[in-house]
Amino acid sequence: MPSNNLSHPTMQNFSNKPMLEIITLLKNTLESLACKEIIEFQVLNPDLETSTYAGNAVTLNNEEYIYRGYKSWVDLAQLLHCRMLTPRIISEHFVSLRFEKLNADISFHTSIVDKEEKYGTESIFSEIHKNEEPAFVTYYLQALQNAGISKRKRILNLGVNSGDEFELIQKITGNFDDLELVGIDFCPSAINAAKEKFKEHKNIAFYTHDINDLASLELGEFDLIISIGTLQSSNLDFNPLFMSIVQNHLKKEGAMILGFPNCRWVDGEMIYGARVKNYPFSELGLIYKDVIFCKKYLQQKKYRVTVTGKDYIFLTATSIRKE
Repeated sequence: MPSNNLSHPTMQNFSNKPMLEIITLLKNTLESLACKEIIEFQVLNPDLETSTYAGNAVTLNNEEYIYRGYKSWVDLAQLLHCRMLTPRIISEHFVSLRFEKLNADISFHTSIVDKEEKYGTESIFSEIHKNEEPAFVTYYLQALQNAGISKRKRILNLGVNSGDEFELIQKITGNFDDLELVGIDFCPSAINAAKEKFKEHKNIAFYTHDINDLASLELGEFDLIISIGTLQSSNLDFNPLFMSIVQNHLKKEGAMILGFPNCRWVDGEMIYGARVKNYPFSELGLIYKDVIFCKKYLQQKKYRVTVTGKDYIFLTATSIRKE
């Protein structure tokens, strides 16, 4: 693997430099590196202290150093579009950190494939397993609990792909086979994968179908509607589609979970922050606009609404009509 080591005997020592200077130095170095090359630098060993915030002084042998925990360094790696590799111990008090520059071309966001199969089984997207990402699964589980999953009997998932969201429901409910679940997706290979995954469960129906035309399926109403990262697709008219789903398919005493992606999947990493066209950086205006629209609309319809999450923003709505 190629490497650009700011290392022995010239390894940069960042153990007493302010963060602004560190960011500037790393950015300048990364600009000259190819993808997958590595920056290595020395820092104060984060394990020396506990319950200590970043920026506090640590004195060793009458010399002051700046403390930062591993969380700070992992955050910095992600913000610089790098992968933080395993630290190396230099001495009792210092470690070397290594940042590998990510390859932005290895991303389903930029992949050129058939429109129907962009999220299919042969796509880069199929390599993404959201249920193994703590920042996703923790908040999705919280949303299910807030939505009262234990009392929901009829569940609709719009944009179900291969069924990851149903897998977690299966693991946390004791009555999974008594539920009626319906999954819809525009991608034929993803739906086929979902059917294969749940082939032993006769209580689940999967449809390859256009969400713009839900009425033709005559699905009726549901106790819980889930849609993760789907309704914001460019081929969907978000506001009228969302209102139609609530009006025609959500029971008045039901619940809804919407997941708004606030991340990008690049070179094996989930990178925080949504991207929109014409901006080279994360811009959250569209997410906020859609979340606020849904929250206000559901509140008008007598639903209690919470907004949680980080890399995925979860809007959870539960009816307050019977309270």
